[in-house]
Amino acid sequence: MTDFDVDRFRQQFPILSRDIGKSPLAYLDNAASVQKPQAVIDAMATAMATSYANVHRGLHTLANETTAAFEEARTIAANYLGAASQDEIVFCSGGTDAINLVANSLGQDHIGEGDEIILSVMEHHSNIVPWHFLRERKGVVLKWLDVDENGHIDIEAYKANLSPRTKLVAITGQSNVLGAFPDVRTMADLAHDVGALLLVDGCQHAVHGPVDVQALNCDFYVLTGHKTYGPTGIGVLYGRQSVLEGMPPFRGGGEMIDRVDLDGVTYNEPPHRFEAGTPPILEAIGLGAALSWVMEQDHEGLRSHERALTDHAMEALRSTNIVTLYGASPEKGPIVAFNLKGAHPHDVATLLDNKGVAVRAGHHCCQPLMARLGVTATARASFAPYNTHDEVDALVDACVKAHNLLN
Repeated sequence: MTDFDVDRFRQQFPILSRDIGKSPLAYLDNAASVQKPQAVIDAMATAMATSYANVHRGLHTLANETTAAFEEARTIAANYLGAASQDEIVFCSGGTDAINLVANSLGQDHIGEGDEIILSVMEHHSNIVPWHFLRERKGVVLKWLDVDENGHIDIEAYKANLSPRTKLVAITGQSNVLGAFPDVRTMADLAHDVGALLLVDGCQHAVHGPVDVQALNCDFYVLTGHKTYGPTGIGVLYGRQSVLEGMPPFRGGGEMIDRVDLDGVTYNEPPHRFEAGTPPILEAIGLGAALSWVMEQDHEGLRSHERALTDHAMEALRSTNIVTLYGASPEKGPIVAFNLKGAHPHDVATLLDNKGVAVRAGHHCCQPLMARLGVTATARASFAPYNTHDEVDALVDACVKAHNLLN
């Protein structure tokens, strides 16, 4: 185990010095969006202030400089995800956009009536709704994998759902409610045995450090910038090159074409085939800075600290006897979903905010999972390496005060 200096780490995040009312900010909503280190803020500000133009279209100095920075971000993303080539990296506006790109492209000619897509009941709505579109519009059959109370998927039940009609398996890399990590590699291997593709929604997974998509053996992997220390408005779709080459474009416009004539269009090669119009240039540069910054960190130290925070929060909340906890796997990510007995989570979140503690409340875009758990909503505390044990204590203390006030 390595020594991790949380105070030194926190100094890289300007926003953490804020107070909320009379209390110091305890930002525990990291599964929704993480705060940004100074390195990312500086990279975007410098690009805006010193070297900005549109990319790929100009021959002047600023255009060349910005294009180089934009494409360097693509290379950084490829390295972060362990892709075989930067041509397997498609920039999107976020994770939701990336999944919609896959759904719309595959839905044109790869997935049709009677074909099957396998999902788990703990998927985020962004990894459910695009597939429902194909169900509504193409007659695709959605097959659902149940999970236990900790988010574990029964691999034997998964095998039973696979068939020659299975075209795609779409699975989270980490649940944003239970923190569970599905066995993606095993699921991918089994999907490939029946000729299906596998997509990983890595929006909660990728923040914990570099990913090896080749080791996961997935065909698609989705990452969103704002959950990975980068800005909003940018995300990454990794696609296996042989798969991307067989996919038609989703959006039409500039950049994604090879040639446009009055009687026809030919398309660019991946990844540019899927990047119509002016891309999120500054956001991509910010994401590149964020992923570079993450790769420079002590990943063992970060994960050990997050694990300690999660264990501390679970134990301390459980000891109050006023809390119902959801998801207790010892291997879970740094997420604690809970409800105070006799209190609505929205009221709890509001009262915690009065004490400077920022948590999420609601169904977390996971209504099928909420139904599986027998609730309509939960509160959710989610941790990042800049959080402290004192902030966990502030969470628990605020929960006790909220419970006393509401009961």
